[in-house]
Amino acid sequence: MLRFFKKNKVVEILSPVTGKIVPIEEVPDETFAKKRSGDGLGVELTDGKIIAPFDGEITSIYNANHCLVVRSEESGLEVLIHIGIDTIKLNGEGFKRYVELNDKVNTGDLLLEADLELIKSKGKSIITPVIITNRRYVESIEKMNGQVEKGKDLLMKVTLKKE
Repeated sequence: MLRFFKKNKVVEILSPVTGKIVPIEEVPDETFAKKRSGDGLGVELTDGKIIAPFDGEITSIYNANHCLVVRSEESGLEVLIHIGIDTIKLNGEGFKRYVELNDKVNTGDLLLEADLELIKSKGKSIITPVIITNRRYVESIEKMNGQVEKGKDLLMKVTLKKE
């Protein structure tokens, strides 16, 4: 059972990645662009290190090491970080994972690392969707724009619904 600790609250999500923000509607994958997995942003990476955007727990991880989901300890929000587009087809090549399923993480912990040059050399996009998957608990999302630096800049401000 998902529990939110502070209802009707604005939750600030630090960027887990470094790069240039891309509106979710412009991500070159229909599943993300049409918000089928949730709502959020894309970031065209300039750095392949992915960190925890908040204190929480790893609730999903993929064997190809290209994406994972982390749930916030404070708010219960679940954020999917999906490195690149169509990168599952690389079968883990160019990715390194630093966490396991159910691991507790702290803001700034290194989660994944991606070899951006290798990903691009394989013809894959390095635009990385950062998506809130449990949007039924979300009233609204204020999305930042421009450049973001992991662990330093705000990526989204999420207002939770009232109970």
